[in-house]
Amino acid sequence: MGETGTGAVERAPDAAGIIDTDILVDAHRRVDAAQRFLEERRVTMGLTISIVSAMELVIGCQNAQALATIREFLQHCRTMPITTTISQRAYGLIESFFLSHGLLIPDSLIAATALEYDWTLYTKNVRHFRMIPGLRVIRPY
Repeated sequence: MGETGTGAVERAPDAAGIIDTDILVDAHRRVDAAQRFLEERRVTMGLTISIVSAMELVIGCQNAQALATIREFLQHCRTMPITTTISQRAYGLIESFFLSHGLLIPDSLIAATALEYDWTLYTKNVRHFRMIPGLRVIRPY
């Protein structure tokens, strides 16, 4: 179910965590599994995302109506900022994994946020993160 950089690990789906952008996009595209996952999270643990995911959602908007929908959704999320520690940790991840695994800036910042707070990262893109030591990753659907 879940993976870390050191091997597979089983974790409760209600573990404290941060939700990756891909799941948020699926929910806005009305993918049933994504909507169910977000609703369960909202009720049990709340919705926590990185400011990077919020920015990615805004960039995906093609008109003012879509932006209004995203703004409304973001009001229900706990949005974590990029701190100095998170940015430094993300830099280290880029140094370690860009050349070998193609780790990009947004994913490094999201992963660094999860690591900083010792949270699970909920994502569909497990392969983008599985090489990062100590990062717990769960593909929720």
